[in-house]
Amino acid sequence: MDKIKNALGKALGDELVISGQSLRERATSYWDASPTESLLMVCPRSTEDLSKTLEICHGFNQALVTQGGLTGCVEGAVSLPSEVIVSLEKMTEIEEVDELGGTVTVQAGVTLQCLQEALAEKQLLFPLDLGARGSCTIGGNVSTNAGGINVLRYGMMRNLVLGLEVVLADGTVLSSMNYMLKNNAGYDLKQLFIGSEGTLGIVSRAVLRTYPKMPSRNTALVALENFEKVLTLLKMAQREFSGTLSAYEVMWGEYYDDLTVDGAHRAPMARNYPFYVIVELEGACQTRDSEMFQSVLEQALESEVIVDAVITKSGSEREEVWSIRENFELLLAGQAIYLYDVSLPIKNMSAYVGDLKQRLEESWSESTCYVFGHIADGNLHLFIRPADEYSSHADVNRIVYGALEPYQGSVSAEHGIGVEKKPWLAHSRTEQELHLMRTLKKTMDPKNILNPGRVIDI
Repeated sequence: MDKIKNALGKALGDELVISGQSLRERATSYWDASPTESLLMVCPRSTEDLSKTLEICHGFNQALVTQGGLTGCVEGAVSLPSEVIVSLEKMTEIEEVDELGGTVTVQAGVTLQCLQEALAEKQLLFPLDLGARGSCTIGGNVSTNAGGINVLRYGMMRNLVLGLEVVLADGTVLSSMNYMLKNNAGYDLKQLFIGSEGTLGIVSRAVLRTYPKMPSRNTALVALENFEKVLTLLKMAQREFSGTLSAYEVMWGEYYDDLTVDGAHRAPMARNYPFYVIVELEGACQTRDSEMFQSVLEQALESEVIVDAVITKSGSEREEVWSIRENFELLLAGQAIYLYDVSLPIKNMSAYVGDLKQRLEESWSESTCYVFGHIADGNLHLFIRPADEYSSHADVNRIVYGALEPYQGSVSAEHGIGVEKKPWLAHSRTEQELHLMRTLKKTMDPKNILNPGRVIDI
């Protein structure tokens, strides 16, 4: 370790190399408060620093893992004692906002919320949004192809990236900092790195799309009696709101009920309905949009598509509604609970959840299964507590992914593969696809030093 530490300290400065007790004082991740276990941590301030770091680690055949906000759910950024951590926490500059071209250029360590707030001051919007916005970083969002609540309108992170700068395994800087929406000059190399979870290169900078911030926003929480009516309301909203629909978040009744018990979130409406949906649209005219929003919800009530609705009247009321969907820490307390992120055709969601709950009941009669998700983009999130001290994560995995297989779904909708889902990757990718992934990894990182053991083995 001393040789690597000395080489990195000499190249970057000793203050950017952290080891020993100072490193152990850091939590392993957002989900795990135990001390960080790693050889050492490097905190580059620039692409040049990052390039030197990788060049040195490559020369020592030293494995490394990249860290951003540590909010990932699949253990992809959790370090091993033998690995060097490359933390992008000091690369936090918002370099340029091009209001006319609709782009923003940032370093990879900028947090999502910081970017959103900086753009809001200029009446601009970066539409990616997720519950971890205060901690997750743009580099991590790119590397995992993050999704979130606005995918149905703006697409996933891949749709929002115009250009990237990436440092390869040997320290080579690959600059593909494109600023145009249209650029068909050969291979679009940035796509190799979006969603590859740091296994092919480390994102250092990005050019992202921005949009005008909409002056109108309308939000409602509605209750429904069955999943068929959830889908009916979705089609109705997509048709009637004429492209202004930005979020459609569904919560199964058990999820809503247990998060609105006494001492938890306040319930904006009666509990014990089978389904709850947060509907949100953003448009250009508050008066016109509000009238349209209320009219459509009234139609849904009159036609018995929904059974109750609460339209938020202030920013604080909106935050109250969204906090039920996003702040679920209460469910994580106590006995082990496992988080899943899957996708499948919308038409099969109800059947899948039914099959899953039946299989869980057969294995653990007192198990709990909380279901919520973005729905319109095919994404479901699951919290499963088997209620059996002898059950293991692997046991629950077999049930969750086994029930998914008949519907040709994906074991990961937006969280990535990391370490946790690697044994199940073949359930969502063909052998030909896996072979090509291994070929890319061997070609671009022949020493296997970039996030080794994550996503795919070579």
